[in-house]
Amino acid sequence: MRDLNSLFHEVKAFDRPPVEKWHPEKTVDFDLHITSNGDWVHEGDKITRHKLVKLFSTVLALRDGEHFLVTPPVKYRIQVEDAPFLAVELRAVGLGEDTELVFRTNVDEVVTAGPKHPIEVEVERETGEPNPYIFVRDGLKARLTRSVFYQLVDIALSQGADESRPGVTSGKTFFPLT
Repeated sequence: MRDLNSLFHEVKAFDRPPVEKWHPEKTVDFDLHITSNGDWVHEGDKITRHKLVKLFSTVLALRDGEHFLVTPPVKYRIQVEDAPFLAVELRAVGLGEDTELVFRTNVDEVVTAGPKHPIEVEVERETGEPNPYIFVRDGLKARLTRSVFYQLVDIALSQGADESRPGVTSGKTFFPLT
């Protein structure tokens, strides 16, 4: 079994790794999963070092519906319960049609909702509960925390959302919330 230290040293050498350019042939199953509440768990133990989680998040990729930590020589298959990231903070910048909704994730990535980073709300079949997401990069999503989603609903109301089709505008793009 591969340990975190050896993977850490493979990843550490890169600031902003060009993961999209790496296509290693070797695939290894890695005992790491990301829980629906955003915890990264390795061999049953939660990774508590935020800097380590942030570092590993920089090499996270979604390929053919599976999640991997990708390095030049090897891609490590991991499990993700829901979305790999959480949107933990939201700021609305500007007014009206010029509003930009800026999200910060639990790994401190910042994205502005718009055509490249759409907001999507999936409705859970069994409960009817909304599951809101924002696309962060390369198909990877962040699930909005409950407080961020409530803040988004407040913004929709302040933008004068139509009751028949509530939503928000960011980057001159309308995103329905239902």
